[in-house]
Amino acid sequence: MTSAPVRDPLADHLITPQNAAFLFIDYQPSQLALVRSMDHALLLKNAVSTVRAVKTFGVPVVHSTVNVANGQGPTLPGLAGLLTDDKPLDRTTVNSWEDVEFLDAVRATGRRKLIICALWTEVCMAFTALDALRDGYEVYPVVDAVGGTSPEAHRAALDRVVQAGGRPISWVSLACELQRDWARQATVPAIVELVLTDRLLKE
Repeated sequence: MTSAPVRDPLADHLITPQNAAFLFIDYQPSQLALVRSMDHALLLKNAVSTVRAVKTFGVPVVHSTVNVANGQGPTLPGLAGLLTDDKPLDRTTVNSWEDVEFLDAVRATGRRKLIICALWTEVCMAFTALDALRDGYEVYPVVDAVGGTSPEAHRAALDRVVQAGGRPISWVSLACELQRDWARQATVPAIVELVLTDRLLKE
């Protein structure tokens, strides 16, 4: 069997390490505490796996927190430890897209496909996604690494984003879409460990 030639990584309609950026928003204790749409431990596992996947492929990260300067806790330690090279941009706006530094950081990546993880689904994910879609970006919410204040709120927010043109993705799908071909051996060990050894074969 022979793999087809690698498609243009910038023009590819699928996500590639060269055409996407990762927006990681508000994974803070106060936000997580009120998530009711899924188990907190599983949510955090999925968020960690998502971050590990994008970091494996060198996807640029825009990391944001809300109101740390006014007393809200910083990014949860298990996630912050994976993002030491991506200093969080602290803001007061509920919608990250309305923060000047955040928007400048997104634009500076030069990427038009935005992979989004944010707490909560119906607020920080949805508002950012809807504004990004309005501005012509492609948006990919990682549906099993985000959480809302109720199952209904989570579902309604995802429906709203999809109706506006968003493209939901799971963390496993994201990791495999970035890998794309097992013949691309540089990242195979890390992705096999992440997807299979550490997660799917254990669960």
